[in-house]
Amino acid sequence: MGAENLKEKIFCIGLAKTGTTSMETALGELGYKMGDQFAGEMLLEDWRERKFEKLLDLCYSAEAFQDIPFCLPYTFQFLHGHFPNAKFILTRRNNAAQWYRSYTESEQKLWSSTDDLPSKEDLENVPYIRKGWAFRCHKILYATPNDDLYNRDYFINYYNRHLANVREFFRRGPDNLIDINVSVPADYKRLCEFLGKLPKRDRFPWDNKTKDEKQFGQGNMKNWKPKGPKK
Repeated sequence: MGAENLKEKIFCIGLAKTGTTSMETALGELGYKMGDQFAGEMLLEDWRERKFEKLLDLCYSAEAFQDIPFCLPYTFQFLHGHFPNAKFILTRRNNAAQWYRSYTESEQKLWSSTDDLPSKEDLENVPYIRKGWAFRCHKILYATPNDDLYNRDYFINYYNRHLANVREFFRRGPDNLIDINVSVPADYKRLCEFLGKLPKRDRFPWDNKTKDEKQFGQGNMKNWKPKGPKK
């Protein structure tokens, strides 16, 4: 086993739009080598089948990881079994309603051709990876009907259930988990203490901009821009 494999592993298991960009920046400043986010996204089909062999290969390539598939159900349980000394970071918003608003606003900005949330047709026509991939991802992740893809009650329950499942799983091993709200300045110091690092700043870096290539991978988004709201 190579030296890289023996290094400390950090897994960020908060859902998208819970401050993951800020967390990525903070971990990079603290000296961690971040995993390839695009490579993680490409494992979504494997995650659907609960096949984690390629995920382990990815985990041996860096020290800290976030977003898909690390933030998805079942992944953190599997990773804890293989990396019992790993540290897990659960990022969250102030409440589920705030998270839902942030998530859907981001989806509308990126994918919709109207002032409304993206439709099935919008997602099917996004030329990321290949046409239909964005819709395929949505259906793998969320059990919402085609005519109500962003059902508020479903997403609110999804968010709350994720937090509850993570907290319950780590209830008997709380030293492996920290619960973070990146909008709380004191939580940055708590994170540094959790990781045994000296703080680089007084609070988390704040970046709430939607960055197409950073959030959704490189290359395939280069020449595509969302239409945005109709005037």
